[in-house]
This record gives sequence, C-alpha cells and structure tokens, in this order.
Amino acid sequence: MKAEVYLNDKFVGYVENPEQFVRAIREARRRGQLPPTVNVYYDEESNRVFVYCNKGRLLRPLIVVENGKPKLTKEHLEKLVKGELTWEDLEKQGIIEWLDPAEEENVYVALDEKELTPEHTHLEIGPQTFFSIVTSLAPYANYNQTVRLNRGIRPQKQALSIYTYNFLLRFDSDVSILYYPQEPLVRTFTHEIFRDYDIIGQNVVVAVMVGHGYNMEDALVFNKGSIDRGLFRGVFFRPYEAEELKYPGGLKDEIRIPDPDVRNYKGSEAYRNLEEDGIVYPEAEVKGKDVLVGRVSPPRFTEIAAFETLTVTGLTLRDTSVTVRSEEKGIVDAVFITETKEGNKLVKVRVRDLRIPELGDKFCTRSGQKGVIGLILPESDMPFTASGVKPDIIFNPMGLPSRQTVGYLLEALAGKVGAYSGRYIDGTPWDEEPEEALRKELLKLGFREDGTETMYDPISGEEFKVKIFVGNIYYMRLKHMAANKLHARARGPYTLLTRQPTEGKAKEGGLRLGEMEKDVILAYGAPILLKERFSSDKTIIYVCEKCGAMAIDDTIRKRKYCPVCGETERIKPVEVSYAFKLFLDELISLGIWPRLRVKPKYEE
Repeated sequence: MKAEVYLNDKFVGYVENPEQFVRAIREARRRGQLPPTVNVYYDEESNRVFVYCNKGRLLRPLIVVENGKPKLTKEHLEKLVKGELTWEDLEKQGIIEWLDPAEEENVYVALDEKELTPEHTHLEIGPQTFFSIVTSLAPYANYNQTVRLNRGIRPQKQALSIYTYNFLLRFDSDVSILYYPQEPLVRTFTHEIFRDYDIIGQNVVVAVMVGHGYNMEDALVFNKGSIDRGLFRGVFFRPYEAEELKYPGGLKDEIRIPDPDVRNYKGSEAYRNLEEDGIVYPEAEVKGKDVLVGRVSPPRFTEIAAFETLTVTGLTLRDTSVTVRSEEKGIVDAVFITETKEGNKLVKVRVRDLRIPELGDKFCTRSGQKGVIGLILPESDMPFTASGVKPDIIFNPMGLPSRQTVGYLLEALAGKVGAYSGRYIDGTPWDEEPEEALRKELLKLGFREDGTETMYDPISGEEFKVKIFVGNIYYMRLKHMAANKLHARARGPYTLLTRQPTEGKAKEGGLRLGEMEKDVILAYGAPILLKERFSSDKTIIYVCEKCGAMAIDDTIRKRKYCPVCGETERIKPVEVSYAFKLFLDELISLGIWPRLRVKPKYEE
C-alpha cells in the first residue's frame, strides 16, 4: 500500500514500501550521506511518512543500538578520555544521532545499558539528559515529585546573584545583586559546566521544626543575628533617564532647575538635591517623588491655540522633570551624561537601595520549596543544638509530606556532611552519593546518622522532647521582595474617561476591591465601609421624576430642565458612579434613551 510522503509538512509524493524508505533514510544519515539534523517519522495509523529538515525543532542525542548492543563501546570511551576521539567523530561514525520529537515515536529507548533487549533501537547517554539545564542543577532531583521539579526551575531564574561582572557600568532595569553569593555544598555534575551561572544563593543551617507558628503556610522563621551578619543581603538598582527632545518649530526640552511659575511645579523641596545644571549629584539620598533630573518642556501642541506661532515666546512651559518612583527610595549611585545618535543631550541616573531581608521577602530551595519570611527572631530567642549551633532558618515540617520533596531532606543531610567534612557532595540524579554512605560518614563525624540533634528551648532552657532534624541547604533569595510589592493610596490620579483611579502600582493606581474582598467586609459587619470603598468615581446626575430621563444642568443660566418633557420643577439629584453615567451617555448616543425610576430617599 502506497504511503504519502510529506517534507516539512508539505506533500511531495508517494512511496511503495514506507518502512523500507524510512530505514534507508536513517542508514544514509548514519553513513554521513544526509545531514545529521534530518529526521524521518512513519505514522502507521494514517500511513504517512514525515521528513523534517527545517529549523526550530528540538533535537536530543541518543546512542544507536543494533541487535541489543550499543554501538558506543569501551574502546570509544577510552579514546574520548585520551582525546583521540571527539563528539563530532561519534556523530560521523553513526554512533550517536540526533532525534526530534516526531522520530522518537518510532524508536524504543533504554534508560540503562542493563535494560537493553534486541527490540531496543537507542540508549540514553545518561538519565540526566531528561532534564533541562536548570533542572539538572537540582541535587537529588530523582527523589522529588515531578511537579515540584518543574516549579523549582523558575525560582532559579529569579534568584539574586551577580548576573554580570560589569553591572556597575550598566543601566539595566529592575536589577538586584546579592552581596555574598556562595557555591553550593551539594551540587550535580552540571555545576562544573555552568559554574558561573550556578552561584545563585547561600548555604544556610536549617532546622525542620515549628517556629512559634510563624512558619505555617510555607513561611520561614529567620535568625536576626544571621541577617545582621550579612545573610542574603543585597542591593536593588533602578535606572532613570532624561533626554532633551527636539520638536517641530524650533521648540525643544531644556534640562535645568524649573522656575516656580512653570506648570506642574513640584515644590522647592523636591528639587533640593539638584546642582546648578539641573542634575542630581552622586551619593544624594533621595525618596519618592524627589527630582533626579530637572527638565522643562514646551506645551503640547494640543494646548497651543491655532493663532499662536510655534515660538517659545509667550508660551507657558511645563515641568517634565524625572522623579523617583513614589514608593521607592535610595541613594544616587551613578550619573552619566552623554548624547543620543540624534545629538540630543541624554542623562542617565542609577539609584541603589540596600535590601536587607525583611518580612514578606521570598526564598526558595532548588527542590521548589518556596516560602516568605514570616518572623525574624532575635538570636537570643532562636533554639540551639547541644553543641551551641543556632539555625539560620526554621522550616516547617508540614511542607514536606504534601510536596513529597525527599530531595530536600537528602540535600540537608548531604550538606551537613559536606560542611563538617570540608568537601563538596555529588548530588547528581541517579548517580549521587548514596544515603547509606552519607549516614555512615555522619556517624563517624560524631552525629546521629539520621541528621537529627538534641535542641533546647531558648526561653525556658528545657530540652525539646523530640529530636530535631538539622542540616545545611542551599537557599536562594528571589527578586520578589516586599519593598517592591508594597502599595497603598488614599487619593491620587484617575483616568479622564471613567474618572476611576488609574491601574497599577507604577501609576500610583488604586487597589481594586473585588467580590471576595466585599464578602470579607460584610462578614466582619462593616457594610458602611463599602459605601466609602465603592465611591471612587461617585458623581451627581439629575433625573426627571416625570419621565425618568436624565435632566440637563445648565450652570450658566442656573437652571435644570428635562430635555424630553421640558419639566423644570420635578428634577431630583441622584448619586451614581461616573462609569454608570458614562454608560447612560453611550446608550443615548446609540439612540436608546434610558428611563430612571426615582424613589424618595427613605422609601423601602
């Protein structure tokens, strides 16, 4: 039976024997007659052959197996170690080939050489190739739940560290730097390959116990003494820039200290850090809404009357100074003055802010155990071991059973062995140092083999009745910090169309009170508060009691009348949201005149 053949999903013809055709392509690829990136797939259900050679496909290498034996032999491995063979040589000899997801449907892959049978077509180079680069950096990953592994990938990308060595010369946005990043005590074999990208946290002492109830719901209890000594201390950089733009008609911006008579003048206090050239000086301490670069601009063209000429004379300038974000503070770290490619003056200012861990800051391990700081305990109130060690973090044991992160416990055990023996521990999945060996070594070091220790209550001085698991784990501080999330407002800007508060923290927007928040307020017996919360855009409209139409408020003639029936006496004010008034106006513009039934104020 003929089979259709598709090249990059385009129909190109038929073949008589599809299985023989597919086999011939694969053999030609292994002999080097075809490029190694050409893949072929035969779909038996639809009797179609797909050949792919286009870009953008995911490919992964596999060892070719023939008659139940891999083509990669010990002789090849010895030559690879000596440097007599390279990876490219293995590809050219057809020992290793690259498969895409489509061709994988036609192959039978063995995970280990011991599992090989005559039916197998390929062998994994190593079980670690299951993982992405980031996931392969997680130690003892084969002991964790799959979902938790997937969720452990993103925190590694969000961790604070030194992302580049020239960060002091760059003006990247939203940058956080960790002061004292450390290499992990427990690492995988890929750490040696990606060493510069895997120093993203610090090794901390963790006690798995309940911490006064403040570490419930994945929260963490931190030792204040550790924080004071520099644990997870970092700095946050925020860049700002101002440019002297040029406009048609000879108008342009001017970087200088604005005069008090310009529109939108921000008050003399906001300009206190500016020098004579209108630019802030380095190391100035600034807070929200302080001006960094003073700038005045000509009025917008929509503000200029048609009879006025486009000259600066007689026009009211407006203040367009660059200010610090309302919710941020810091110290001016650097000031750069340069020009754009158009020849405009460009000023860049970088503000730094010291970030010491505080309540609400987020942390995570490579096992995907995320949590925020729930309490910072004074060092005198931290429980201590029989040898006097006080943990840096208290982790809630209830976070382990539901998430099935056994790798967390094994990493803590291995980290403890590594810290006391002064060496790094190999936690490569499926090829890690076994738990039994770690237990024996810990026993030789003078500890219990299961990693638990006797701990004492610092308040009463009594010994805890149970043994507490204590170990060393690599924790990462994430970019999600409470200082960046904190937002509140009582009044502020609003949109012109709906007269409702603007949206977003950067725009000093309002906080939306939704259905669930409303239910909470009602449950607490504070319904009057809802009247205040839902009145952000309240307005007064006038309604005709006779016909129900919206009346017109003529402020010039100081009279109110109904445009439909002409009524002037029975006009009543009604308090509604401006969004509702806007909705009524839009209905009227469509030719639909709404009628409102007005009841007396206290009528039920």
